[in-house]
This record gives sequence, C-alpha cells and structure tokens, in this order.
Amino acid sequence: MAGENIKVLLVEDNPGDVFLLHELLKEVTTVRVELMPVERLSEALNHLATKSFDVILLDLSLPDSQGLETFVIAHNRSKATPIIVLTGIDDETLAIRAMQEGAQDYLVKGQVTGDLLVRSMRYAIERQRADEALRHSEERFRVALKNSPIFVYNQDKELRYTWVYNPLYGLAVEDILGKQDWDIIPVEDAQRLTAIKRGVLDAGVGTREEVAIATAAGTRYYDLTVEPLQNEAQEVVGVTCASVDISERKLAEEKIREQAALLDVTTDAICVQDLDNKILFWNQGAEKLYGWQAHEVWGKNANEFLSDELSTEIEAASLQVISKGSWQGELAKVTKSGKEILVASRWSLVCDEQGKPKSILAVDTDITDKKHLEAQLFRTQRLESIGTLASGIAHDLNNILTPILAGAQLLPLKFPDADERTHHLLEILEINARRGADLVKQVLSFARGVEGKRITLQLRHLIAELGKIIKETFPKSLEVRTDVPQDLWTISGDSTQIHQVLMNLCVNARDAMPNGGTLKISAQNLYIDENYARMNLEAKVGPYILITVSDTGTGIPKEILDRIFEPFFTTKEVGQGTGLGLSTVLGIIRSHGGFINVYSEVGSGTSFKVYLPAVGGMETLSAEDLTPPTGQGELILIVDDEPAILEITKTSLEAYNYKILTASDGIEAIALYAKHMSQISAVLMDIMLPSLDGLTAIRTLQKINPQVKIIATSGLMSSNKLGAVADTGVTTFLSKPYTVSELLFALQKVLS
Repeated sequence: MAGENIKVLLVEDNPGDVFLLHELLKEVTTVRVELMPVERLSEALNHLATKSFDVILLDLSLPDSQGLETFVIAHNRSKATPIIVLTGIDDETLAIRAMQEGAQDYLVKGQVTGDLLVRSMRYAIERQRADEALRHSEERFRVALKNSPIFVYNQDKELRYTWVYNPLYGLAVEDILGKQDWDIIPVEDAQRLTAIKRGVLDAGVGTREEVAIATAAGTRYYDLTVEPLQNEAQEVVGVTCASVDISERKLAEEKIREQAALLDVTTDAICVQDLDNKILFWNQGAEKLYGWQAHEVWGKNANEFLSDELSTEIEAASLQVISKGSWQGELAKVTKSGKEILVASRWSLVCDEQGKPKSILAVDTDITDKKHLEAQLFRTQRLESIGTLASGIAHDLNNILTPILAGAQLLPLKFPDADERTHHLLEILEINARRGADLVKQVLSFARGVEGKRITLQLRHLIAELGKIIKETFPKSLEVRTDVPQDLWTISGDSTQIHQVLMNLCVNARDAMPNGGTLKISAQNLYIDENYARMNLEAKVGPYILITVSDTGTGIPKEILDRIFEPFFTTKEVGQGTGLGLSTVLGIIRSHGGFINVYSEVGSGTSFKVYLPAVGGMETLSAEDLTPPTGQGELILIVDDEPAILEITKTSLEAYNYKILTASDGIEAIALYAKHMSQISAVLMDIMLPSLDGLTAIRTLQKINPQVKIIATSGLMSSNKLGAVADTGVTTFLSKPYTVSELLFALQKVLS
C-alpha cells in the first residue's frame, strides 16, 4: 500500500550486500523502508533492547556469531519481531533449520529483488501478527476453559484419550490419558459413547447429543459435541469432544414438565398474562374451556378474544390485583365459537426476584351450568313468593268484590222504577264486578292452582279439538299443524284448565305472528330418568306427556325471558292484556304436578314445552314396552363440549353394552373418526361446539364417509339451524336435555 512505512533492522557484515539491499529497496515505490544496518549480533541485541522494529533481516554468518546459534540468540531476544534469514546459495539447509526453529522466511543472497524483499517482509510481519493473535486466542481459550464446566478432550482412532482438559466424572488427567471409555465409566454408558464417536469417525461428520452417565454421585446428564479430528493431509485421525454437565438443567426441566402436567390435568383454565394483558401461558384446561389452542393465543391480548368489549369488571379486577396482589369474582367471557359463558375467576399478582410485578396468574372455573341451575331455583323461589303474595291479595279482593257484586245484583230489584240510564249504570257495575272476580280467579290459578275436577284425560282428543277451533278462528295467514301419536299416554287433570293452558299459549303464539307464520302443537310420550332430572330442578323421575306449542314469530328478548311468568308482567299495550295469562298457565301446570320450559330466539320464534305427569291406563307403560334397546357392543363417538354431559352420556351408554369414544370439539372428533372409522357405528354430535362447529364437523365426516350415521343434539335450536342440520342429510335430532331411553331409541333408529 502506498505510503506504508516499515522499520527494518539489517544484521549483515558484508558492506556490498548492505549496499545492494539498500539500492533494491529504493527501487520499490509502494513502501518506504527505514533501514538500520549493523555488522554484529551484539549491536543488534543492543538496538532491540531500546527500539522496536517491524522485521529483522539476519545473516547467520557474523563476526561474533555463526550458524544456527545466531538465529536462536536473536529469536530469544526478539520473539515479538519476525526474523527473515539471509543465506548464501550453499546454506539453504541451514536456513530451513532456522525456519523450523521459528524464522518467518529466508532469502538467498544474489537472488533477491526489491519486490521479493518487500513481499517477504510483509509476509513475515503478517504471519508474526497472526501467530501472536493465535497465541492470545489460545490463552483466552485456556483461561475460559479453566473457569468453565466444559470437559474438552481428543481421542485417537482407537478412541484412546490423547489430550484432556477440565476432566469430569471426578477423575484427574492422569487417570484418563491413554485409556478408553470402558476403563473410566460403566459399560452401558461406554457402549453408547463409543457408538456415537464411531459414527463420527466413519462418516467424518460431527454430531451433538445429550447423554446420561452413571457416577458415584448418581446419574449425570451431559451435552456432548463430537467432531472429527484431522491431520494436515485432511485425514481423520480421531475425534475432538466437548462435554458440558447439564444435570441441573435437566432436573429443572423435569420439574417444570411435572408442574406443567399437573396444570394440564386440572379442568380449570389457567392463564398467565403480562401487565399489558398479553398471554404468556395457556394450559389445556383453557384450551378446552375457551376453544383457543395455546399457539393461537400466545403473545396476544387476552381481552381481544375473551370478551366482546372491555368490561368495567375486568378493568376493576386489573386495578385491584395490581394494587392489592389478588382479586376474585365472576366474569362473563366468550369462547372461540362465540358462546357466552360465566366463570369464577381468581387472579394473583406474580412478582420477580426484586418484588417488582411482572405478570398476572388467572384461574377460571366454568360456572355457567351452575348459574343456570341457580337461576332456575331463584326463579322458582321468586314465583313462589309472588304466588303467596298474590294468594293473599286475591283473598282480600274476593272479600271486597263479594258485597259489590251482590249489591250490583240487588239494586235493580230494589229500584224497579229506576230510569234506563240508572239500569245501565247498574249493569256496568255488575259486569265489571264479575270481571274483577274472574281476574281474582286467575290470580288464584297462578298462586296455588285451581284444583277443579280431576279425571283421566286423553290429551289427543283435546288437542284435536283445539286444532279445529284455532283453524276456524285464527287469521288465515297462520298455518296450524298438529302432531299427536295414537299411543299417547293419559294424564289426571281438569280438561277445562288444560284447555285454558293450551289456548293461552296458542293466543300468545298468534299475537307473535302478526304477519303470518306457522303454529304447531305436538305431543309425545317421555320417560324422564335420573339424568334428565339432574338437568332440570322441577323434573322428577317417571313418565310424562310433553306438549309443545311452537311458533315462527318474533321471539322473546333474552332480557325479559325470565319474567314472562310473573303476574301482571306484560309487553302488550295498555288494555290488550292483564299480564296474568302465562302466570295462570304456570299455576295450572304446577297444580297438575308438571312444569314448563320456554325456548326462544329473537326473530326465530318461540317454543313452550309443557310437561305433565302421565297416570292411569298404564298398560301402555308396561316394563316390556319401556325397556330400552340394548347395544351389541357397537362403538359410538360422542362429541360435546360439556364435560358433565360427556360423562353422563358415556356412562349411560356403556351400561347398555355400547363402547364409547369421546371428543370435546369438532377438530378432535374428525381426528378420532378418521383414525377409527371402520369401528365407529354412529356419531352423537352436539351442534354448538368450540374450535369447529358441529355442522362443519358433520359435513367433514360425511366427506370422509358418506354413509356415516349421525345423531345431532343441541340445547337450543332455532328453525334456521334445524333446517341447516336437515340440509346435511341428518334426520335424527335429540333436544337437550334428553333421557337415556330417548338416546337409546335414537341409536336403534340410526343403526337399524
């Protein structure tokens, strides 16, 4: 490089050679050389003691030193400065010996040019710098190894130890050198290590593996790296290895795996999120409850997919857990499928080693079903309280209305000559007193039920008669359908009151369809078993008649659905209803020992289901007829996201000689079906599922096997969804809650 400056110490006693070298260097324009010539070795050593040079040009034949000794003395005094040996034509052998002792290069006098001389000096300087850097690197490597837990060693092709640093296994270097693995560790461990190293020797390619070795202190784990060791001819002559003790890390990882397994065993959803609500941990319980897989939520904001919008409850919980360290309460959340659930949530603040808050641990328990049952209980208690109050009011009103009605009837007799206007007023008084008395009767019907005359009733005839009446009297824009089996069981009841119940429900259905629609009245035999009774507080084990009155009208908003049976509650305009119709229906049904459920979706219609105990004429309820069909060991795949329903259904079917597989979502169901398709006889598929909905799962199963037999189930199905199920070709549907008998007969139907 132009402008480069090289300081050269020339040790040469021949003036002619000094002159010649000086002249040669003048010819080179790319470098500036500062040349200091001396004739004796002693002079050179004096200069080296006080000055620094980039390179030394050394003649081995000097007045005060001869031969190889000249180089050795100079090299020992100036190891940091590269030396180029100057020799005659007959002394090349001597120059080569000097190279072996550490000289960087040699030049033959009389054959040197300026460029050759400069190149040689540059090469010597660069090589010396490289050697120095290598020495520094080796020293750093030695210091690093000395303070590290790495066991480094070389082995020859027979896998004998030839070099060892930082020995492990509790051994000293002299205990290892010259030996093989068999001599220092147990046989089984030595066999595994030998196989690994032989593989590297044969393939010439390095490897890295974790190995376990038994020691006096117990089993230790090592991260072993093995690389082929090559000579200058690139031949593999052994292996070089590095072994790091990772036992503590392995034990920690095992402990973490055990803890993670315990977290996944629990059915609770466990989530860890940072202070910005980003998910850090998501266990299998959370996957099952919310439908989101762990890889889908890691690093995402929990509030973005667990709630439709940030609620004040979540904001308050976040503030309290940060300020006080913990919080617990109930939160409304949303699953991946859009299902709203209620969870009991416990939050704890997690701090780092310095006590600084770093994350929040949340444990969620699904209490949706529990709250639903509590709501049923509270609703029942509330209605009972209202009924008691209404009964007392009705009693007092009867006492008040009795003399008014009697007076209204006596006054025309007392005043026969009264004018027409007075008679008219007395008629109005009597009419309204009677209406008041009828209103009181409705209140009493709600409060305690009107006993009436109980006889054995065949509801098939009553429903047929009711159907004729409403077809003749309801608007022609309504399509009226009835569906009643010939073998319908009987009940003990008052025909007038049951007629009132059904007429009231039909009138409400008519009013919900001002622009026309379909009104359907159906009845069926239903045996309620313990499973069903556990799902509904008002149900008891035994035979029932189920009457369903459904419409395709406007539906009932969710916020008022729980209030429709309260007396005097109405959504109709003033003068169009008293609000006692459904409360009277409830009172009559309860007085008959039954109960009523309602299912509704805004815009999709409403279904009222009336359950009345079946009695009398029980020849149709003989044990032979009621005995459900038993399976023949068929394998049934049950798909439902409610663990309680999965368990109940699995246990029930196994008791009737069926084999069961269970899945909690559509994705798992498809995987199980694809694996066991040849063995699965039928699939019981819930329509409302997380991750992948039931309808999509059904279509996928049908693509896998067009002949797959499916029973669809759901707790609440609109007519649109029922139509979508029918469009898939599935013709068998069970409405939750269902009895074991219903399930068994449905299975018999699809399997036959």
